[in-house]
Amino acid sequence: MVKVLRKKEGDNIYITNGLGNLFISEIVFASEKKCEVKIIDINTFEPTPYYIHIAVAPTKMNDRMEWFLEKATEIGIHEITPILCEHSERKVYKIDRAEKIIQSALKQSNQYFLPKINEPVPFSNFVKTAFDGQKFIAHCEETAKRSFKNEIKLNSKILILIGPEGDFSTKEINLAIENKFVPVTLGNTRLRTETAALVACHTVALTNE
Repeated sequence: MVKVLRKKEGDNIYITNGLGNLFISEIVFASEKKCEVKIIDINTFEPTPYYIHIAVAPTKMNDRMEWFLEKATEIGIHEITPILCEHSERKVYKIDRAEKIIQSALKQSNQYFLPKINEPVPFSNFVKTAFDGQKFIAHCEETAKRSFKNEIKLNSKILILIGPEGDFSTKEINLAIENKFVPVTLGNTRLRTETAALVACHTVALTNE
């Protein structure tokens, strides 16, 4: 705060707890090792009436997954769950760095609700988890699918599954359908994992504008 940003006593800073609060504060003590502030005012923001939860297979190249986390946070995602699939090339995903990227993107985009990122979970376990909202699976197989953008209900909770580079297996798609996930398409082109996840996030946000 002091050494890098050159802040000094009397300067105002803005702090969020990621739960919808913005604390307008004033620095009352400043040194290179310690900085104390007092809260001058508190602004409270309401959450969006819709909810975006994307369950996505971690990409082989970690920087592509990090790109998705950053951009999705800027758009306004609410929850992310890494899912481990049959065709996943990355079977281990640590969320420590992901949490830092999400926090940084939250501050950069002037938002006040911190997205939740869950620990990785096997696909077969995740699809059996209860979810009170619309459930979709986006895949590339040439089978009957609906248009994702046409299926979204306003002000609702949305969960969509996005597969790995090799797509979901037929077994996984059938398991998702058995658990009430609706198969959908995100468009006519074949998208990378992180692109598909971001398109899904943006589609929900844009629909609810």
